[in-house]
Amino acid sequence: MNDKRLFAPSTARNRGPILDVLRNVLPSKGVALEIASGAGEHVTFFAQHLPGLTFCPSDPSAEARESISAWIASTRLANVNAPLALNVEDFPWPINAANAIICINMTHISPWSATEALFEGGSRALRKGAPLYLYGPYKRGGAHTAPSNAEFDASLRARNAAWGIRDLEDVAACARAKGFGEPQIVDMPAHNLSVIFRR
Repeated sequence: MNDKRLFAPSTARNRGPILDVLRNVLPSKGVALEIASGAGEHVTFFAQHLPGLTFCPSDPSAEARESISAWIASTRLANVNAPLALNVEDFPWPINAANAIICINMTHISPWSATEALFEGGSRALRKGAPLYLYGPYKRGGAHTAPSNAEFDASLRARNAAWGIRDLEDVAACARAKGFGEPQIVDMPAHNLSVIFRR
């Protein structure tokens, strides 16, 4: 049988540093919903190292969900649910509640309306105090944090004019409007950030 798993070189580099942050952010038990799971490499890695949590991956792409299922099968993890067909902009979401939400590298590879929908859906699914974790590149004060991020932003916008690296201040304002507090920001390798909002 063909291996349906997809691989992203960046995942092997960033999953360890992200896990280090998540250990201090996620609850010790409950359901962690991952939005835009992509290949499924992140969620299975996190599930291996955080066995007290049940992870619920999701992605609007059928190809991605097939890869996620293949990763779950290959790792034989009991604490990862079958992937949901979830598009953040389609309400209601196919999951009513979660104890945490994880969203890696989505805000810049989607229209701004997807970020707005993420916080809207998060405000519905999360209880007070629960974390919504974002990872990726962001502008600070309207400026890129590195020349490589500026180049990446230009390449994204060339592919799709609705995409692009977001201003962290705009993201925080969107979060506030949906009932989230001020973000906790953690500098990450390769000019990325972990940004944690709490309901």
